Amino acid sequence: MTGVFEVREYDGMGRRGELTVPRADTTVETPALMPVVNPHVQTLDPATIESRFGAEMLITNSYIIQGSEDLREPALEQGVHDMLEFSGVIATDSGSFQLAEYGDIDVSTREILAFQQAIGSDIGTPVDVPTPPDVARERAAEERATTQRRLDLAAGLDTGEMLLNAPVQGSTHLDLREQAGREAGETGLDIAPVGAVVPLLTEYRFADVVDVVLATKRGLGAEMPVHLFGAGHPMMFALGAATGCDLFDSAAYALYARDDRYLTVRGTEQLTDLSYLPCECPICTDHTAAELRGTDAEHREHLLARHNLAVSFGELRRVRQAIRRGNLFELLESRARGHPAVLDGYRALLRHDDQLAATDPVSKDSFLYLSGDSADRPEVSRHHDRLARLDAPADLLVTAGSAADRFDACWRLRPPFGPVPPALVDAYPLTGETPDRLDSRAYERAADGVSRLAAANPDSDITLFHEGWPDTALDIVPDGVTVSVLGERSR
Repeated sequence: MTGVFEVREYDGMGRRGELTVPRADTTVETPALMPVVNPHVQTLDPATIESRFGAEMLITNSYIIQGSEDLREPALEQGVHDMLEFSGVIATDSGSFQLAEYGDIDVSTREILAFQQAIGSDIGTPVDVPTPPDVARERAAEERATTQRRLDLAAGLDTGEMLLNAPVQGSTHLDLREQAGREAGETGLDIAPVGAVVPLLTEYRFADVVDVVLATKRGLGAEMPVHLFGAGHPMMFALGAATGCDLFDSAAYALYARDDRYLTVRGTEQLTDLSYLPCECPICTDHTAAELRGTDAEHREHLLARHNLAVSFGELRRVRQAIRRGNLFELLESRARGHPAVLDGYRALLRHDDQLAATDPVSKDSFLYLSGDSADRPEVSRHHDRLARLDAPADLLVTAGSAADRFDACWRLRPPFGPVPPALVDAYPLTGETPDRLDSRAYERAADGVSRLAAANPDSDITLFHEGWPDTALDIVPDGVTVSVLGERSR
């Protein structure tokens, strides 16, 4: 089945879209969060997750249901929706997690997909082989090929209106991930989960996660929705969305609650370390930290799970709003300042200029310069590319001050962008807001812009008037450009 996903808006590679799920007769707005529901142990029941938090999707494990005497027959007789008392979209995993944990499972792709269809799953999953990070290339290639054979098998089965996942494997070998993405996209299956990244996430290797996702997406193209499997911590949502992921699943809301861990968008807190509850959700406004610690263990787990889920859904709403307003990079940068691993991931993302620029809109709501990392955003690179195509006048002044009559033309000098011709001074992103005290990276990127313009116009005499640029920026300016500090003689 194809044509179930439509992108409505982009910001960088982040996108707001619509995933149509025919079997559930539902269209889900993405990015979306799927709470993980353990069919045996439900910290929060699915009806509460749906009614209190607005969950449109959840994910559960069909392998556990099939192997349970208590669950298998009710699921077959009632259907998984009635059994779990959830009316939205239900996705089911296949047992691949158990395969990764225990080395073997007693079910085939054909069998588990037939079972998923029989219990009424809306999105089914073949049995892929989750290859851990950093394994030998030979193993990663062999297991990736096994997964692909199972995807090809799944693509040939009649599963009715049930959508099918096409998990993408390849470990941390980026060329294998790209190949896996390309071949997964060619199957005609519906959703591409990026698999086996949980070890990277638990080790806070967010830069590696970004590289893996972007390699996958280079293979997939833009048509297929992407599920970042296991990325359930809200501190990761802005970064995951900015890499082009559309679906997230969270078991963290329940697992962390069981261990008295309290989720925030900046990281995880132990409840014992909190004097105050830094959140506005009903749990945190109705309880003090001491009161929450004083409740019995089962009730405390329930309350913490509700808080954790509220924070998670709240962050997804912020991400959607940021994409809609065109300020996802600003949200991501604020999150990056909250944790070094997110900052590593953000910087890894910014290294992929071409991939980001391919879908980043040329006009947005605003551009806010927040740190030296803002200088590496695709908007800056796009302006520099434009400078390389512009014709400069024979005698050009590029200045941070006022125009001078002795030049043929005067262009504005705006770090981090560099030279700005008069026709663009009021255009996005050149109207962006910058602090009065810029860092050296802003000036260095502006100097890159001057260099691009000078290289494209070797016959033009360019004079640069700046306001106290650092030597690291001035060293970038080509020798053929006349440079002067405002109010001083030129060199």
